[in-house]
Amino acid sequence: MKTESKPVYLKLRDEIAAAILDGRFSEGDLLPSVRAFAAQQGANPLTVAKAYQLFQDSGLVDVKRGVGLFVAHGAVDRLRKTERDHFIKNVWPDVRDQMRRAGIAPGELLEQV
Repeated sequence: MKTESKPVYLKLRDEIAAAILDGRFSEGDLLPSVRAFAAQQGANPLTVAKAYQLFQDSGLVDVKRGVGLFVAHGAVDRLRKTERDHFIKNVWPDVRDQMRRAGIAPGELLEQV
């Protein structure tokens, strides 16, 4: 299986995206400030700012000057589509191959759910 070594700002971006997809932040919610999130994650504030900038650039957050960043309307659906596309393109092929090698049928996995 491939090992993925991501820069810290991308790992932080993934953490924020997961929080949105898991419902810890809903559309319209205020995200933690750069400093607060940096302290929580033990990261450099400039690194957090870079992760937040990715959300701004993709329109997943709304910026209210002097107030903060808010999860944009439609962000959950767009993030879910991105996650789905990433899984199908990058994760599933390795999982499928490992299942084939182990002799696991997809139906067996569904029985485990």
